[in-house]
Amino acid sequence: MSAATTTLALKRDFLTGTEWSPKQLRDFFRLAVEMKAHPERYRSSLAGSVFVLIFEKPSLRTRVTFETGIANLGGSSIFLDHTSARLSEREPVRDIARNLERWVQGIVARVFAQETLEELAANAGIPVINALSDKYHPCQALADFFTLEERFGNLRGLKLAYVGDGNNMCHSLLAIGARAGAHVRVATPAGYEPDAGVVAEAKRVAKETKGKIEILRSPEEAVAGVQAVYTDVWASMGQESEAAEREKIFAGYQVNEALFAHAAADAVFLHCLPAHRGLEVSTGVIDSPRSIIYDQAENRLHVQKTLLHTLLT
Repeated sequence: MSAATTTLALKRDFLTGTEWSPKQLRDFFRLAVEMKAHPERYRSSLAGSVFVLIFEKPSLRTRVTFETGIANLGGSSIFLDHTSARLSEREPVRDIARNLERWVQGIVARVFAQETLEELAANAGIPVINALSDKYHPCQALADFFTLEERFGNLRGLKLAYVGDGNNMCHSLLAIGARAGAHVRVATPAGYEPDAGVVAEAKRVAKETKGKIEILRSPEEAVAGVQAVYTDVWASMGQESEAAEREKIFAGYQVNEALFAHAAADAVFLHCLPAHRGLEVSTGVIDSPRSIIYDQAENRLHVQKTLLHTLLT
């Protein structure tokens, strides 16, 4: 077992990304490099292990990369579709957790409420992985910073600007970015800032890693000189009724050619997808050679395989 695996195995759930120390994150990325370069060495890592994938929200990247990753490591998965009925509608979440722990080796859950994940984890003696909630999207943020490390070689001091809604994606970029020692700037309209508690925790960690966290109002100020520009949809799943109002409020926060021009000459564009071309990002930016959205998507597979291996072995 690698040093990275030994260190990280102390925390068997992955619910927020704040479970790990900066050193554990560095160890994790080193192992992810190894597993991506030499997948053949890990083909039986999860042999005999079965995972349940519980999804209250639709998915392309998350479902395919988790199912593929589990299979690549020798395990198998069972998909439970809860997109038409919330997890707790038929029976309590605690009862679901206590049943599942008797049959399978891990739970991957994509849910509306962070509290659902916490209740699953509190009642199941097997690892629970956050595949997206209303508060965090940690697997995506792991893939994002892993992709940036591949691109730039070092995350310490790397400047990333997130422009848009202070949502779950923003929270996870703050949490992982602080642990990586990055400089993360967030620009949002008034009233759409990230959660104050998430920001405070990220600033606390950033002091240790020599990173920096800034919450700004101006997109131009946030993007100035950065190596990475990130955005996400303005209305997340469950906020569809707010979409028209949000389009007006966020109109000045589109990542377009004019805004992207404020970034560094070697800057790249990131988006967790799916994207709304012409809204949060212009077609010219997202489809440009400087867009690395498909590298991010590919690396979801590699970091999630590393996560599964780390938590289960």
